[in-house]
Amino acid sequence: MASSDSAKDATPKKSRFARKPKDPSNPGRASQLKQVYASTKQQDPAIAWWMALAFLVVFGVFLLIGFAIGHPVYLGIIGLLFGLVAAMFIMGRRAERAAYKSIAGTPGATGAALNSLRRGWLVEQEPVAAEAGRARNVKDMSSAAMVFRAVGKPGVVLVGEGPKGSATKLLESERKRVARVAGPEVPVHTMRVGQGDGTVAVNELTKSMRKLPDRLTKDEVSAVTKRLRALGTAKPPVPQGIDPRKARMDRKAMRGR
Repeated sequence: MASSDSAKDATPKKSRFARKPKDPSNPGRASQLKQVYASTKQQDPAIAWWMALAFLVVFGVFLLIGFAIGHPVYLGIIGLLFGLVAAMFIMGRRAERAAYKSIAGTPGATGAALNSLRRGWLVEQEPVAAEAGRARNVKDMSSAAMVFRAVGKPGVVLVGEGPKGSATKLLESERKRVARVAGPEVPVHTMRVGQGDGTVAVNELTKSMRKLPDRLTKDEVSAVTKRLRALGTAKPPVPQGIDPRKARMDRKAMRGR
């Protein structure tokens, strides 16, 4: 018994104030910002200069005001804080731009951009229509056309990507299909992602959608979405082994804003 009691006493007790081990899958805020900066610098080497410029401008303005009113130290400290905020804001904006640049032109880039829409929009995760064209494998997806769908207060928005001819034809076909189900009171907008006349750049897509006038209420958005989902989606004839959902925005870059 004595040996058993001494063994228990020898066992170290865990302190209630001991720090929990860090979860490697959940990096801290500083690590996330470092990752965002590193990934953004690969696409935008001038990001450090833009961040420094934002910091110096804001800090300089506060410092000049401080000298003008006789409190340079007090206003300098405030300017230091606001300068850091300005630098983080610039990093977030340029990180978002770099994230869009990294996915531009890749199959499924439209879906990745639509996933960054904020509350008020219901987005389908998969393309509602697709046409592979001459594509036979993953390396030849440049000839594939896809249509993605989002429903919000402006109505139904169909966004096509791919070759102009195939994407335009697919968009028109899906527009007629949606209009029959949604009804004449629901606006159906069509857009095509790309470069050139009649297209919207992938980094301007969500901005263009938010500019559309509101026509539906929140309840109507939900009702229209359920109606369209009950219709189902056309099985996209995409070559085997190709997943249009693979293109994804860098979420760490989005969190850097």
